[in-house]
Amino acid sequence: MRVTDPQAIRALAHPLRLDLLQLLGATGPATAAQCGRVLGVPQANCSFHLRQLAKYGFVEEAGAGEDRRERQWRVAARQPTMRIDSGTDHLLRQQLEGTVVDRETAAIRAYVDREHDEDPAWRAGLGMTSGIAALTAEEAADLKAKWTALLAPYLQRSADTPPDQRHVRFFFAATPMGEPR
Repeated sequence: MRVTDPQAIRALAHPLRLDLLQLLGATGPATAAQCGRVLGVPQANCSFHLRQLAKYGFVEEAGAGEDRRERQWRVAARQPTMRIDSGTDHLLRQQLEGTVVDRETAAIRAYVDREHDEDPAWRAGLGMTSGIAALTAEEAADLKAKWTALLAPYLQRSADTPPDQRHVRFFFAATPMGEPR
């Protein structure tokens, strides 16, 4: 999905809305209450932000929930990956990207604070890694493509997943050091 409308880009620049989009992309249709339970956010907040996402075409209704009183929501695009048009206002792009960085940084800090509470089996597979590599622009693009391909099978899992499964966040950032040449 290509996003070019400045109002739609502003609508995305909210951490909870980004969380909701990612969650619905990973789990499929869900109610505001179900989203709230997973994200640890009040149902009313999820409901409001889901309606805002629907206003700009990012999510759509997916029928009634289990108790038929609540509506379910799903990601509107077949491919929930979004591309912000490169011709978009630089400040809007910066605002959205800043929101993504703040959101991911907060999630990483929250994990670091509670890591000692995690089961050792989970701790072994979680964590962070960082490094510096000398890359050309083409190699950086290749690395990003390989990262995306590596995650694809996990992002496209069906509903019949193991009972011990949990949602795990991934964040990839490849940023050059120093000023542009």
